[in-house]
Amino acid sequence: MRTLISTSFVSLDGVVEGPGGEPGYRNSGWTFKDVEFEPAAYEIKGSEQEEATALLLGRVSYQTFAPVWPGMTVEFAGYNAMPKYVVSTTLQESDLVTNWGETTILRSLADVAALKETEGGPIIVNGSAALNQALSDAGLIDRYHLLVFPVLLGAGKRLFSGTDKDKQNLKLVSSEAYGSGVQKLVYDVVH
Repeated sequence: MRTLISTSFVSLDGVVEGPGGEPGYRNSGWTFKDVEFEPAAYEIKGSEQEEATALLLGRVSYQTFAPVWPGMTVEFAGYNAMPKYVVSTTLQESDLVTNWGETTILRSLADVAALKETEGGPIIVNGSAALNQALSDAGLIDRYHLLVFPVLLGAGKRLFSGTDKDKQNLKLVSSEAYGSGVQKLVYDVVH
C-alpha cells in the first residue's frame, strides 16, 4: 500500500489558501509577507520531491500549477518528473497540459483509494484544499507535512473541514522551529 502525504503551508488558524501569491485571494502571498524567509524551513520541499513518486492534485490546484510548474525546472524538477493524478469530476483529457508529463484524471475518492493499493512509493498532495479535506474526512491521508506560519488570517480555505467525524490521532514524527517563527511539523496518522 502506498503512503499518501498531505503537504501544506498553513497559518496558525488553519488557512491554506493563496500562500504563494496566487491572484484572487484575500491574503494572497501570506507566507512571505511580513515573515522572514528562512531557507532551512523550506528544505522539506526538496526532501518531498526525492521521497514521493507521484503527485496528487485537485482540479483547481492543477489548473493553477500546470501553466507554471513545468517551466520551473530547478525548483520543481522532482515534481515535474513524477506522474500526476488529478481528482476531478469535471476536468477532461483535453484540459490537460501536454508539457508536464504523464497525467491521469481520477473521478472519485474510491479511485484515490484504489491508487493507494497499487505498487509504488509515496504519493504527495500539494495545495488542493478541498481535496485535502475530502481525503482527510475519508481517512485516506497517512502523513502530514506542515509548515505552520506565525500568522492568523481569519478567513480563507482551511486545511481541515468542519465535518463532524470521529477523533483521529496523530503521531509526531519530527518537528523543528525556525527563527522566523515558522514551525515544521510532520505527523503520521494513527490508523
